[in-house]
Amino acid sequence: MAEIITMPKLSDTMTVGTLVKWLKKEGDAVKSGDMLAEVETDKATMELESFFDGTIIKVFANAGSEVVIGAALCAIGKPGETVEAPPAAAGGQKSEVSGQKSDTGARKPEVSSQKSEAGPAPAPEAPKTAPSPAAPSATPVSQLSTPSPQPAPADARLRISPLARKIAGDQKIDPSRLTGSGPHGRIVKADVLAAAANPSLLQKPASSGGAVRPDSPSLFQKGPLQEERLVPASNMRAAIARRLLEAKTQIPHFYLDLEVDADPLLALRNQLNTGLEKEGVKLSVNDFVLKASAEALRRVPGVNASWAGNGIQYFASAHVSFAVAIEDGLITPVIRDAHLKSLFAISAEAKPLGKRAKEKKLKPEEFSGGTFCVSNLGMMGIERFCAIINPPNAAILAVGTTVPKPVVKNGQIVVGQTMVLTLSCDHRVVDGALGAQFLGALKELLEKPALLLV
Repeated sequence: MAEIITMPKLSDTMTVGTLVKWLKKEGDAVKSGDMLAEVETDKATMELESFFDGTIIKVFANAGSEVVIGAALCAIGKPGETVEAPPAAAGGQKSEVSGQKSDTGARKPEVSSQKSEAGPAPAPEAPKTAPSPAAPSATPVSQLSTPSPQPAPADARLRISPLARKIAGDQKIDPSRLTGSGPHGRIVKADVLAAAANPSLLQKPASSGGAVRPDSPSLFQKGPLQEERLVPASNMRAAIARRLLEAKTQIPHFYLDLEVDADPLLALRNQLNTGLEKEGVKLSVNDFVLKASAEALRRVPGVNASWAGNGIQYFASAHVSFAVAIEDGLITPVIRDAHLKSLFAISAEAKPLGKRAKEKKLKPEEFSGGTFCVSNLGMMGIERFCAIINPPNAAILAVGTTVPKPVVKNGQIVVGQTMVLTLSCDHRVVDGALGAQFLGALKELLEKPALLLV
């Protein structure tokens, strides 16, 4: 009997997924563990993994379509076996199929959180009109998996993978003049390399009536800042918009600021990095902040909580997450049981998590379940800011950059390094006094950073 592969729920806020591209086509033999397709969720782009051995005998969803959780994507069975398209799921369009197993044995597959060279998924297109009952249930996969090259659309966001964009910048190539060979006309590495080897492949720039191109390097350029256009929100951007609106309107925020003497922290960091350079150790200020936050949660555990509707849920473990900016949004990898880990263990775990986050290769369990969040814009030169709480957390810490300024030490005015911490609190869970206790503990730990090595 054929096995029906359905759209799995890949994050706690996911309701639909965008089927970016098929990695296998109808008629291909697959084994358990093979990657079937790329799926864009509201958090990342992931690869869909097969649980079964067999042949892809039917594809129900087109590349580029939005598919609700539980809707059928394809069927795996024996060569020559036939299978009917599940109700309301033909063509892979958005439907109201439930997330339960179908009568044919539907089972949600696991995913391997990876990303293809083609880069992040494109913003979802406008929904296509569902085919009539007499129409074929899906476009042949051979046509979907090898789309004909299309010029980058002029009325939408330029679709180009991060690697292709970097190479285009290095080669001084205007990507808007390239023809993309990836899904939906996306520009990929091969397109840029081909244009670099053969400049004749570049399209002539469209006439702009004598106006200077918006991307011209001229300091005194005239004309519009950019092309005026409406770009559909990606799944991730739509989820961010929805969750932050809910957070800001439904959570009663209040904010506490505290200035920290960063000189001891910077001095210890420099000593450790210099002394352990041969061991490959390179600690960041954020590593110290993450460790200090975990220890401060141990000292003031009331902040390690969340509002549970009619009560407060207190957590036994400090799962500290940290915000990472990625294309079209941000994601929060989690350091689990951070209160039990050393500064060096947290640093060793945070770096690969941050790298995989930027590459959209995090697994769902690596970016969910945090109990406290740190958002650090100090590396971008921001001195202070107020972050919006990431539900269901009761607080989020905003970290500013270290600033040289006159300070008073031992009755003398000297040049010091200071850093501003801002705690955003959910007033249903954290009162002012409790938030102040947490910031006080955090300040002590950062100003006496040797305590973080114990």
